[in-house]
Amino acid sequence: MSIANAPPPLHNRWPSALPGLPGLALAAAIALVSMALRAATGLAPLNPLILAMVAGVLIGVVRAPGPVLRPGLALASRPVMRAGIVLLGFQVTLGQIADLGPGALAVAAMVLAVTYVAVRGLGRLLGVPRALTALIGAGTAVCGASAIIAANSVVRADDEDAAYAVACVTIFGTIAMLAAPLLAGILGLTGASYGIWAGATIHEVSQVTAAAFQLGPEAGQAGTVTKLMRVMMLAPLVLVMALASRRMGGGAAASAPIPWFVFGFAGVVVLNSLITLPPEVQALLRSGVTLFLAMGLAAMGLAIQPQRLRARGLRPLMLAALATVVAMGTGLGLILGLGL
Repeated sequence: MSIANAPPPLHNRWPSALPGLPGLALAAAIALVSMALRAATGLAPLNPLILAMVAGVLIGVVRAPGPVLRPGLALASRPVMRAGIVLLGFQVTLGQIADLGPGALAVAAMVLAVTYVAVRGLGRLLGVPRALTALIGAGTAVCGASAIIAANSVVRADDEDAAYAVACVTIFGTIAMLAAPLLAGILGLTGASYGIWAGATIHEVSQVTAAAFQLGPEAGQAGTVTKLMRVMMLAPLVLVMALASRRMGGGAAASAPIPWFVFGFAGVVVLNSLITLPPEVQALLRSGVTLFLAMGLAAMGLAIQPQRLRARGLRPLMLAALATVVAMGTGLGLILGLGL
């Protein structure tokens, strides 16, 4: 083979052959370090998803990602994150939901509906942009950062909006996690009643687990299963959001994509209810969910411009605080009203 016809050197070939590899590798590295930090400390507030996003923001401030990284970061923040949402279905079974009974399911569904609708109204009153309001509503009503990621597929907000929403639900979810065990005695909630309240109102799965098990295994189990009920409701909420966006008409809202990945999530829930996976496989899938979602949030953090984030002001933070109060108050009222 002549020199003229010889293939180009590897360092000249691989960027065009695998354009997404550098960005995916960086996002994966940030995600793995975040997961390792959480595993080493065992602290529930150190959510790997939040750690990955914060790390991405800090790295991006020092040096914004260049053109070599951007294709991979785009993959991480879209298809990889959506794959994580689909795999999240392996953490829920229909049997778990049936075991806790219709009362807990009703509380979880009503808290979700009331919280989301209330947040949309409060957002208008406070003058918070519609897209950011929708993300805060989804994150508070369902499951924190995971719900924000899923909702943003149809809302299509700026990265700064999504980051602000994640920060808001993390802050107030942590406050709720710390406050719930202290309030349980004052409110007269014990055992399963307290667990249902925690599971139906606190934002992240890890926050619910940390708060619910404070009052014993019965409360912990009830809280975890109730929270998983809310996770299962992510699919219908995102579908409703997509339909609402398409009906608004005009511009991006009219072309809001159908979130096909939520059908994958629902299918995985059904599959997980029909088969029993070995514990090792379940653990691997849980780690996969965390890895994929953390990769997406790391990529999102790398693309954020802090000055644009600061421009959002304090009104969205006020909205997130009110959303948490609405969720916890609604959950408490339903539990007392239904005698759970």
